[in-house]
Amino acid sequence: MSLSDSPAWQQFTAAAKHANLDGEHLRLINAPGLRLDLSAQAHSPELAQAATALLTQQGFDAARAQLFDGGNANWTEQRPAWHTALRASQPPALVASAVLAERERVRQFVREADAAKRYSCVLHLGIGGSDWGPRLVTRALRYGAARREVRFASNVDSHSVADAMSRLDPHNTLVIVASKSFTTTEPLANAEVAMNWLRDAGVADPIKQVVAITANVEAALNLGISPDHIFQIWDWVGGRYSLWSAIGLPVALALGNDAFDQLLAGAAAMDDHFRHAPFAENAPLQLALAGVVNRSVLGYDSLVISPYDSRLYHIVPWAQQLEMESLGKVATADGSPAGVPTGPAVWGMSGTDCQHTFFQWLHQETTGAPVDFILCEQPDHDYARHHELLFANCLAQRAALLRGKSFDDALAETSQTEKDPAKARVLAQHKVHPGGRPSSLIVLPRLEAYTLGALLALYEHKVFTQGVIWGINPFDQWGVEFGKALAKNIIRELDAPASQAAPQDPSTRFWIDAISRRH
Repeated sequence: MSLSDSPAWQQFTAAAKHANLDGEHLRLINAPGLRLDLSAQAHSPELAQAATALLTQQGFDAARAQLFDGGNANWTEQRPAWHTALRASQPPALVASAVLAERERVRQFVREADAAKRYSCVLHLGIGGSDWGPRLVTRALRYGAARREVRFASNVDSHSVADAMSRLDPHNTLVIVASKSFTTTEPLANAEVAMNWLRDAGVADPIKQVVAITANVEAALNLGISPDHIFQIWDWVGGRYSLWSAIGLPVALALGNDAFDQLLAGAAAMDDHFRHAPFAENAPLQLALAGVVNRSVLGYDSLVISPYDSRLYHIVPWAQQLEMESLGKVATADGSPAGVPTGPAVWGMSGTDCQHTFFQWLHQETTGAPVDFILCEQPDHDYARHHELLFANCLAQRAALLRGKSFDDALAETSQTEKDPAKARVLAQHKVHPGGRPSSLIVLPRLEAYTLGALLALYEHKVFTQGVIWGINPFDQWGVEFGKALAKNIIRELDAPASQAAPQDPSTRFWIDAISRRH
């Protein structure tokens, strides 16, 4: 039976369609490191009851236990998705020694580098999960605290790595190659460029300035990297969930071990909240349910994330990968389709820039999209008035999306300046805002390592919960793997044009031949 045909889903759908979305009742959840305001999301006692029945039907409690206990949460690949173990102060016994040993190796590396005043610059080469997490955290927390300059290059387009290397001192730069498989095209291609850059600058032994973070230790050793410069991650750590592992090394190098420890502590506190908080007070669970209502019942096909803090600039692409790579699927455990719309497209921009970019569409276009607003109560600058303006703009946009503006209100407004009644009515039509558009508000007391860790874990557990409800696996990425496989075939053909050509569509064949002729 597909989800859409199940009794619990039909009850949930009916309750969601009749739920209130008027913002008249404050729905505030206190969670570690943040407060979640769901006042502008659909809610009713009937919907809460139906959601409980739906979670029971979908086996949520067992799935959550499996996530934390190291069961096959990633069931299409028959392995755990045990990122929670990476940030636990006392990891589960089965992996405790490995996790704690590698955690200490990262800290010792940073301590030694700090003591020797080694590496003024770090060049981090990864892509996807090995890039977005460290990039987000270092950008968010670097103000007034950065010990080293960290540059990131992910794209195989060499403009990316060339730009990242510009104006760095090659003699005092540590190159980090982060790749779980150590076969990923982008970090390895960029590592070759970086090695040549070090060599051309006269660095006597470039490989001594290279660190590898990988699950494929043998491949890193074969590249000539010293064992004490190789940090391990494991196949039970998904790339987009790997920030909490040695992938966080650039965070520790840039901000210090204490900051990285606080990041882990914030995420671990959210883990504990997600695992034990009651249904109505469970922030990831309630955020997930609001998203399921918006996507699968109300029909919104995208989600906007608008952090009203420029330091969180990279949370949008980080969340894009987390949500769209995890939930961009339709097949359930038995291979049948979920039968309801699943993961939304995720997009956004930091406020207030977003207000002058796409909020017009959010306010008046017929489709619209739910919005996650993210705000910090206290800034880390001395311009109190600026923060008040930022705060006011965030709250105003959220209120406008919820309340809207009726034709009668718009007409009363236009009639004040336009004395011709017919013209006033025409102009009023342009000022109507539908309203009733859902949003969530996530408020951090201050942007610190602990609160940022909690925020990121909030989104991780929200995505997990939605995967359970929809019956899809949020930990595999077969679409990504398919694209990689096709790219490898084309690269093989470009490297050996005389070899047997693989079948291609006419356009792909034309461009392969065109590039081959250039060689």
